[in-house]
Amino acid sequence: MKIVNIHEAKTHLSRLVDQAALGSPFIIAKAGRPIVKVVALDALAPEEQRRLGFLAGELLVPDDFDRMQAGEIEHLFGGAGT
Repeated sequence: MKIVNIHEAKTHLSRLVDQAALGSPFIIAKAGRPIVKVVALDALAPEEQRRLGFLAGELLVPDDFDRMQAGEIEHLFGGAGT
């Protein structure tokens, strides 16, 4: 999580708040000591956020997936099979 000092937070507050609203919370520190965390009101907890690959190992994709129904697709789109 990004930590910004209070001076930087005052200077770039609008941009930082926009980023927090999009799901990138940040911490404001004073003299190097974290004092507050800024997070969107409707932000999901980290364990609730969507993540890529969450079904890894749960689905089986056939080896010929990219060739399945190739003849039918060629016919429908006027390929060599017409």
